[in-house]
Formats: sequence, structure tokens, C-alpha cells
Amino acid sequence: MFVPECYREPDGTWMAELVRRNPLAQLVTNGPAADGPRVTHLPVIRDPAMTGDWPPDLSGGLLVGHMNRANPHWAALESGTTALLTFTGPHAYVSPTLYGVTPASPTWNFTAVHVRGVLRKIATIEETLEVVKATVRAFERDFGSELGVEWDMTGSLDYFRSIVPAVGAFRFEVTGADGMFKLSQEKEHEIRDRVRQCFAQRDSGRHREAAALMGRLMQTSPAGDVSGN
Repeated sequence: MFVPECYREPDGTWMAELVRRNPLAQLVTNGPAADGPRVTHLPVIRDPAMTGDWPPDLSGGLLVGHMNRANPHWAALESGTTALLTFTGPHAYVSPTLYGVTPASPTWNFTAVHVRGVLRKIATIEETLEVVKATVRAFERDFGSELGVEWDMTGSLDYFRSIVPAVGAFRFEVTGADGMFKLSQEKEHEIRDRVRQCFAQRDSGRHREAAALMGRLMQTSPAGDVSGN
């Protein structure tokens, strides 16, 4: 992924957080020349076996994910395959009406992380079940009931076991990552704040999340600094 220097994240924690908060990834691998790349949308989480903080470029990290074994993509995958996982975070259209200058052009603020690595299929039913359970725990913790009560999967474990043979799980060994946090860094501080305030007032959750990231970024970058670092 091409990332202009001014759009790079302030530090590696931004990439790790985006991956955690936006776990519906795209798994991309090479396919036959006639067909082009293979792509599957699937849930991906940090491997619970991984300890410590993520490295700044996420290299050496471990992720786990799963997909339907009936998916032809699964049959085509081989352990040791080099693959790409893409994660998309908050994004929003920026109208030139917010700039207050002419000439101007519209743009789209967005955040994304591309994670490169080696995919290894998980062989056993029990290990696959553990990936499914770990995914449930992670998602219930981060996105579960608005009542603040995590769903107890205990009563559904027998059901899980009945469907797990149709699930293909994998472990993903991260070799590197690129993060793009395009949040109006190239604009003057006053304009950046105007865009942020506009996003913050929208009903859309992704607009408000983008506004929150812009606010954090503006705290790390003094007025007039468009380096993004």
C-alpha cells in the first residue's frame, strides 16, 4: 500500500487498535493468472497465545481467523502461503465547503491497515474450536451486549462442536504492516479542526469515529505541522 509520509500513523499502537476495532478483514491471496487474486471477508483477531505489546510495524505478531470450508478459497489455500489481510477503519467524505477557499477539491478521509504475513492452516477440530471460542470472547468483550453483559457461550458449546467441522481456521504470522491514516494532515490546523467538528456532529458512527481519531492526531501534531508523525 502506498502511504505518503504525512499520512503515516503517529506510532504502531494506532495500527494495532484499528485491527482490533475493525476485525472484519479481507484475506487476499494469489490465484490462477486467468482468475486473478482470491479475496474473502472474514473475522480476524489477535491470537490469544500472543503475549506482550505489538511491535511498531506489527511484525512477529500472530492473528487467527476462520472461514467456511465450502469456500473454494479455503481449498486453494496451502499452509505457508504468503497472504495479505486488509482492515478498514473510520472514513468519510470531505466537502470543499469546509475549506472556505477557492479553488479547492473534495477528498475522502480514511484509515486502513494492510498486514502481510504467512498463513498456516489449523489442522485439528479442537484447535479450530478454540479459534471460534476465542473469537466469540473477543467480540463479546469489544462489541457485545449494550447491557454490558457478555454472552455466555457455555450452553452452545455442543452446537459449536456440531458445526466446527465445516469451519476452516488458520493462524497468520505477521511479517509487516502498513497503516494509512489520511485525516486532513495536509491542511492548516484551522481547516483540519473544521473538518473534525463537522464529522463529530454527524449521526453516522464512522464519521464520529473519524472525528475522534482526528482529535487525537491533532493533539500529537502541533498547529502547522503536517508531517503526521
